[in-house]
Amino acid sequence: MTKYIHRVQYYETDKMAVTHHSNYLRWMEEARVDFLDQIGWNYRKLEDSGISSPVLNLTCRYRHSTTFDDTIEITTRVTTLSFVRLSFSYEMRHAGTEKPILCTGTSEHCFLDSSGHPMNLKKDCPEIYEALKKHYEMDNPQEK
Repeated sequence: MTKYIHRVQYYETDKMAVTHHSNYLRWMEEARVDFLDQIGWNYRKLEDSGISSPVLNLTCRYRHSTTFDDTIEITTRVTTLSFVRLSFSYEMRHAGTEKPILCTGTSEHCFLDSSGHPMNLKKDCPEIYEALKKHYEMDNPQEK
């Protein structure tokens, strides 16, 4: 899986010249969208299949600040997968380095059908479930 790369834009910084904290949540979403693109199930394809996946919970732990023009590498992993829920973890570092972790986060999602009701992804859309399961098993080999 290719890591997501984000370059810090000037407008993402605050008066102190550091990245405003709210942007890290946006970067997690960008990385999640990129992850789904890479596994062949981008948001457009999910929505065209009648599936939405709203955020239920977000966490974000800031460790080091970033500034304008920094290039950030975000690793996205599937940490929880059930028939109705999915969780990701995110780890952000300066791109191409083993420098300290800048930020870590998680997001938890559920699956809803086109009428807004919870759905069983394994039963209702097994192709998506299997694509996610493959990455869950790669990211969590002890869970096989």
